[in-house]
Amino acid sequence: MKNIDWIVLSATLIFIVVYGIYQTRKKQNVEDFIRGGNTSKWWTVGLSVMATQASAITFLSTTGQGFYSGMGFVQFYFGLPIAMVIICLVFIPIYHRLKVYTAYEYLESRFDLKTRTLAAILFLIQRSLAAGITIYAPAIILSAVLGWNLTMLNIIIGVIVIIYTVSGGTKAVSITQKQQMFVIFLGMFIAFYIILSKLPQNVNFTDALTIAGANGKLNLLDFSFDLNNRYTVWSGLIGGTFLMLSYFGTDQSQVQRYLSGKNIKEMQWGLLFNGALKIPMQFFILLVGVMVFVFYQYNPTPLHFNPSAEKAVLNSKYKDSYKEIQKKLRKVEQDKQFSTTVFLNNYNLNNTVGIENQKSNFKILKTKDSILRIKAKKLITQANSKVETNDKDYVFIHFILNNLPNGLIGLLLAVILSAAMSSTASELNALASTTSIDLYKRNTKKTIAENQLVKVTKGFTLMWGILAIMVACTANLFENLIQLVNIIGSIFYGTILGIFLLAFFSKKISGTAVFGAAIITQIGICITYYLIHTNVIQLPFLWLNLIGCLSVMCIASFITIFSNKKA
Repeated sequence: MKNIDWIVLSATLIFIVVYGIYQTRKKQNVEDFIRGGNTSKWWTVGLSVMATQASAITFLSTTGQGFYSGMGFVQFYFGLPIAMVIICLVFIPIYHRLKVYTAYEYLESRFDLKTRTLAAILFLIQRSLAAGITIYAPAIILSAVLGWNLTMLNIIIGVIVIIYTVSGGTKAVSITQKQQMFVIFLGMFIAFYIILSKLPQNVNFTDALTIAGANGKLNLLDFSFDLNNRYTVWSGLIGGTFLMLSYFGTDQSQVQRYLSGKNIKEMQWGLLFNGALKIPMQFFILLVGVMVFVFYQYNPTPLHFNPSAEKAVLNSKYKDSYKEIQKKLRKVEQDKQFSTTVFLNNYNLNNTVGIENQKSNFKILKTKDSILRIKAKKLITQANSKVETNDKDYVFIHFILNNLPNGLIGLLLAVILSAAMSSTASELNALASTTSIDLYKRNTKKTIAENQLVKVTKGFTLMWGILAIMVACTANLFENLIQLVNIIGSIFYGTILGIFLLAFFSKKISGTAVFGAAIITQIGICITYYLIHTNVIQLPFLWLNLIGCLSVMCIASFITIFSNKKA
């Protein structure tokens, strides 16, 4: 990175943080700090909701997902528009009518205190883990760029987010997220343009799509019922709908964003705006990853995208073996480039036989490429078992650092860090609000003054920020960061959603029945995920949302029927 990159990066981030603090510098009451004073317009609500979900993980992992697996991941979001409509029609009117600070307040009025507390605790567990991961993701970037210690970077990023979240609360989060989303959209469009401009002169965007399609990267829809396929149309529409219902309808980090709306219409329009824009946004980010794949069909790729991993093995006794694998990879890449050129020529000549021959050749070369990279990962592990060998989340950052012009590198890093800050700030804000309102205030017998409650909420923000930093310092990449976040959510969201749906639509089921059903279901879901993780059973994790939700509802209904018969 050159000086211009540091200037662009620093100026962008400093402006966002200072602007947020300045706009919320006035004395705040509970209404201002937790609900943002209910002054947000629909576009602020919509952008805030999008920014909360679009963390740095979105831009690191989704582009990596597009690079390695293609466009199929977009099916994960197919349930989002359905969920947005349901939340606008059912959830928002209830929350607005009751004037709640958190989603879980409603559960006590419908059921009882223990059910409200259980739902709040389940949220706090899963969201605190997710907050740690959203800090960890950008720390990877700066670690790769600067060579700094990863733990130190986790602490620095966490502290920066804590500062303006503690100072400004919900309003500061919402205000800064508008600026952050502008930076994010600008940066991603510029990156997309740069990728296309760096392809060979005789390769246009249509040719790039053709190459990607021939390599299986544009397989957008999978209508199969194969449970071994993680992302299909059905898992997205069914499992995804339940996940999005729970995330946007019961997760305080999102509920708090649209509760800051000026009125019920602003809240609803904000969510519908998010539902209309989210799928195209994810589609575009995946497409950026696919275009990076096409770029590397014409340009050399590293044997491993994590620079610290390559450094570790090249400084070990395995360096000669590693360099030998690199030579073999160069030969495979030369064959790829030649095969890609021949494929395009045959495609332009409409030579069906030649097209199919090159498609077969692509598969052979892909297999050779994969075998070499697996061998490289084994050498890296032998050289240093502590180094991260999963490099999916390093693909986009490697492209940025090695191929973008100076100045734009700083802007793209600002994009990713802005996304990290916006998402983490929302999560800390929601964690603090839930802790202060649902646990502290509700279980404190003495009367609490407004200014005291604001101070307590700021204290909880600091506490959760420190805990998130600790989680970040002990995190690892798992299979893919964005999958890890969604897996954590899927383990807990189904149970929480089941509780809320019973609260909305059933008047006969008691709080005791729901509480017992939620405890049984959550234990069962944790066991089920363990069996999935150990390959004892084959089930995409998205289905855990549906299973958890239906289990709570069925078990609670059974307990109620049994209790009535016994009575």
